Amino acid sequence: MLIIAMIVLLALYTPTYAHSWVEELTLIAPNGTFVGTPGYARGNYMRTTPGFSDTTMTYLIPPSTRADVTQILPTDKMCKDTQQDQTQSEGSPRLEASAGAAIALRYQENGHVTLPQNQPGKPPNRGTVYVYGTTQPKTGEKLLDVHGAWTQDGTGGDGRGVLLSVQNYDDGRCYQVNSGEISGTRQAKYTHTADPQMGTDLWCQQDIQLPSDAPSGKPYTLYWVWDWPTAAGGDPTYPNGKAEIYTTCMDVDLVNKVSKQAIKSEYESGQDLNNAAIPSQFDALGDPISSQPSSQPSSLSSSEPSSEPLSQSSSQPTTFVTSLAATGVEPKTVTVTDWVISTSTVFMAGSQPT
Repeated sequence: MLIIAMIVLLALYTPTYAHSWVEELTLIAPNGTFVGTPGYARGNYMRTTPGFSDTTMTYLIPPSTRADVTQILPTDKMCKDTQQDQTQSEGSPRLEASAGAAIALRYQENGHVTLPQNQPGKPPNRGTVYVYGTTQPKTGEKLLDVHGAWTQDGTGGDGRGVLLSVQNYDDGRCYQVNSGEISGTRQAKYTHTADPQMGTDLWCQQDIQLPSDAPSGKPYTLYWVWDWPTAAGGDPTYPNGKAEIYTTCMDVDLVNKVSKQAIKSEYESGQDLNNAAIPSQFDALGDPISSQPSSQPSSLSSSEPSSEPLSQSSSQPTTFVTSLAATGVEPKTVTVTDWVISTSTVFMAGSQPT
């Protein structure tokens, strides 16, 4: 009990300037409940491990040492140095799953959702998260070879991988316990019992489906990319805006187990939120978001505003600011002004868009 209490206290006092990574991967049963033994990212460092700090798991692109914060280079790597190879830390095994399985990738919002005033110039959806998958990962994988290149049908880029999922960073119900209005509203609506993992917070999640044709007997690699730009003029510190991307690299051991697929429409309601997938993505008011998929990431969107409306609550902003990824061989600097994307997307490989 003492250990649990200490973990809860640590969760309560997580600094709001901390950033996010995939803390845990979990299988989703057909009814929407988490089942089995969780898995972890490459080179995982548990928050409860002595010596832990935010920097042990955070990987920022472009790095804070780069003079031009609007610049993403073709040489920028997809994975943190400790996540370049398919190796696991002691006590942090890979997730085991079968091809076609539904899994939840869970991450902490760390105040980025519930205290938006602390980060001026950020998009109202708190950025966009992408998940790419491949059976042919590379050591030294480059961000721009994957992000904005791989597509849902697998024909994009060098054809080694696919875009599995795109959604808002804010899943509509996750929260850090703090004094903010958003946190208070969500705590009341999405109550749960504090546990050793999340403490009193409620983690965000991105629920995806592994490709049904992925071969068993070898790892399947996932790249999680959080694209979280600052708009030009949104923060006086960055008059031309700022590119800000965080990634987590992880692998799933594919086994020959065969199980019924989890389908969002069949998830049971009223489940314990400590162990439940999200039936659909929600907006800030807790209403389901219905959106159309697009394989084009926000960082590579056209500079012309789209005429397509957002499929969300009318109380939400109608445009999201994009980030500043370069697409050419040479580094490119972009001043963000009117770059927008028309909608946030949520879909799973091998299924119809939600």
